Amino acid sequence: MLPLYVPLIVSALLAVFGFMIASRRAVSVSGGDARTLSSLPRQYGLNTALSVIIPTSVAVLIGLMVSSLGSLLPWIVLAVAIFGFAYSIARITPEFRARRYAEAWIKLVLIAASAVAILTTIGIVLSMLFETRHFFAQYDWKAFFFSTEWSPNFRGNSALGIIPLLWGTFYISLIALAFAVPIGLFAAIYLSEYASRRMRSVAKPAIEILAGIPTIVYGLFALITVGPFLRDHFSQPMGFGDSASSVMTAGLVMGVMLIPFVSSLSDDIINAVPQAMRDGSLGLGATKSETIRQVVIPAALPGIVGAILLAASRAIGETMIVVLGAGAAARMSMNPFEAMTTVTVKIVSQLTGDTDFASPETLVAFALGLTLFAITLMLNVLALYIVRKYREQYE
Repeated sequence: MLPLYVPLIVSALLAVFGFMIASRRAVSVSGGDARTLSSLPRQYGLNTALSVIIPTSVAVLIGLMVSSLGSLLPWIVLAVAIFGFAYSIARITPEFRARRYAEAWIKLVLIAASAVAILTTIGIVLSMLFETRHFFAQYDWKAFFFSTEWSPNFRGNSALGIIPLLWGTFYISLIALAFAVPIGLFAAIYLSEYASRRMRSVAKPAIEILAGIPTIVYGLFALITVGPFLRDHFSQPMGFGDSASSVMTAGLVMGVMLIPFVSSLSDDIINAVPQAMRDGSLGLGATKSETIRQVVIPAALPGIVGAILLAASRAIGETMIVVLGAGAAARMSMNPFEAMTTVTVKIVSQLTGDTDFASPETLVAFALGLTLFAITLMLNVLALYIVRKYREQYE
């Protein structure tokens, strides 16, 4: 049996040698005068190389998906590579427009790359839809969407209401955004409008370091430092509770994590506002602060909304900070110093361990994921509406 890596190596060699051979053959058929060719010699070579690589890659992908090909796949790949090499070499003439065909191959690759993201999204949604359908075949959808009790029990008689999880998700995200958006936006305004070039070169990378810290580190920071501090100095003295795990702990730490998402993107969009708008405002007698409030920020508002949306999506999908900072209690309360949990935490917990994928206690994870996806989609639609409204106003 011919190993698959053998035709892949042969294909790579054919592509390399094909580039060189086709380039030389193009010069040869032109009689030594490349000016008579309809394309440059290297474009003939590029067309040959792509004629080998791209069909071979497609053949490999199809062969891996069609398991019945089996031992025939290496020979099919080898035949496709040889055919692409020979056919592209045979087509070399002074009149052959190799540039057009090479660009067509490149366009095909770009279309395929774009399709990957679209098809992946469709695949994710369909997989969640199918599993969610199985869940609602076993569990009443009204109890799922409108019940205020979350009490899974793998021995049966579970209460799987999503409302407490949504409450914890939005409560923690709201606190995180309330902390991150003002600080991040003020930092962006300072960096773009007031800071010197030297200060900006130091401050902006320092802020963006926060985005590179693993979330488990933030979670440990919430568990060891922030939680006990809030408990000892606020929660216990004010009579709100004795737990170090709370919505406030997770929200504040998550807000610190979100600051670079807001500040970096807002800074970039504020810098993109034309300088002529600032000069016009200052020339009419406005102060610098008035120019920022009444000209720069409104003009940059679509980008700022996008930055806030990105931060909100990041907050909704966070797991580790919530696990270590807010606990895993599914409850509804206005007390920010009580332990609560989110949808993402429960998705992980329902799929962890030795679980039966036919039981509603496991399938509920897919219903939770689909609901979270729908909420995020609605947030995106709302943000798109806001962006378009204000963009039309300032263009």
